[in-house]
Amino acid sequence: MNNFSSADTLLIIGIVIAYIALTTWMTYRLRSKSNSEFMEGSKAMPALIVGVLLMSEFIGAKSTIGTAQSAFENGFAASWSIIGAAIGFPLFGLILVKRIYNTGKVTISGAVAEKYGQSTKNIISIIMMYALLLVNVGNYVSGAAAISTVLHVTLPVAAVITAIVSTFYFAFGGMKGVAYVTVFHSAMKYFGVLVILYYALHLTGGFSPMIEKMPDFYWTWDGKIGANTIVAWLVGTIGSIFCTQFVIQAISSTKDAASAKRATMVAFFFCMPIALAIAAIGVCAKYLYPDMKSLYALPIFIQDMSPVMAGLVTTSLVASIFVSVSTVALAITSLAIKDFYVPYFKPTDAQEFRMTRILSLVIGFLPLVFVLFVPEILKLSFFTRAIRLSITVVAIIAFYLPFFRSTRGANAALLGAAIGTTVWYLLGDPFGINNMYVALATPAIIMFLDYMIPNKAKQRDALANELNDAVPQNAGK
Repeated sequence: MNNFSSADTLLIIGIVIAYIALTTWMTYRLRSKSNSEFMEGSKAMPALIVGVLLMSEFIGAKSTIGTAQSAFENGFAASWSIIGAAIGFPLFGLILVKRIYNTGKVTISGAVAEKYGQSTKNIISIIMMYALLLVNVGNYVSGAAAISTVLHVTLPVAAVITAIVSTFYFAFGGMKGVAYVTVFHSAMKYFGVLVILYYALHLTGGFSPMIEKMPDFYWTWDGKIGANTIVAWLVGTIGSIFCTQFVIQAISSTKDAASAKRATMVAFFFCMPIALAIAAIGVCAKYLYPDMKSLYALPIFIQDMSPVMAGLVTTSLVASIFVSVSTVALAITSLAIKDFYVPYFKPTDAQEFRMTRILSLVIGFLPLVFVLFVPEILKLSFFTRAIRLSITVVAIIAFYLPFFRSTRGANAALLGAAIGTTVWYLLGDPFGINNMYVALATPAIIMFLDYMIPNKAKQRDALANELNDAVPQNAGK
């Protein structure tokens, strides 16, 4: 392992700064100049660009660092955490893309509100913002781990660097700027992961020595994770894809529903290779550095590279960080503006655009408050997917089961699932039941129970109508 000299570190920092300067310039040139461009790219985004955006949303810094960390501890089966996204995007294209696109909404809450009304819309927005804020907390921690490894700064300092740069990207770029710069970031991310995989396998001598010397569970399909958790991962990842705000926003930026469907297939083809590569890196790290902290399973290999290559790979991880944070923060901002600020304050276009920029700054820095308190990254990642999964259950019922018409039931299901899943997660998944299953079952059970309970408000309305009809008849006798 190399110990970088001061000159080497300065070179690495210089490469990262040059990259940040380049992408900052690109963001400024491609910046959104109106609310339409900020929120949905004026519905002119090509399917390829949107597909890359979708992939980057689910394979950002948190999934990259977190999956390598899980593979270090649990084996190659950690790749299922990303394979779920590869499976989920085509299913999303088949089941929901056309229906959501045709609503003309840029938020999942707005689409579901077509069925259940304003109160349900507000509840979904609040729950989604809660989940996405936790997503960005995980992004900041995983991103800071990569930056601090090479730059030799503390995690909080690295997290602040992440906040400053990524906030500029999305606050000025919006959907239009983030989309095109994301393609550049994603190319760098792919390059970095493949280079790290090459160095990792070079140091281990390939897979054969690891297979011979490491415990068998590192190479089984379920590893130390277990089938129960893997199924929960698949359910949660697929379910969260169906309702995550940035995913809805991204497909809404295409020119038509057919392009939106093609974008989901592009995302599939980008997800699968990187899932396997990241898991392999984590296993290699365990083989070579068995006693190190698992959080550094992926960035540890940077220290085995030349300064120039280390600078390029560090830059690729930085790119992954900025993509993750920017897309999630953009989604939170969109929900806050579209579902709360606009309906209640009814601003002019100029006022709305100005408030969007101001709120972007707040949302960009808010996760820093929680960075030091975050638990194991991948567990946090899947908890946030569980919260979003509960929204998906309600959305699918809204679109495909029209006889569930109760706003009361939808609201109770959303709140019950959010609270129940959070409590279950904080209790450490009692009885071995993953919180993902709680998020999946709770909304459906509550909505079914509500369907079976007579709606007293409707009964009163029906009785009132009967009395009104009877009054003229009696008066005429």
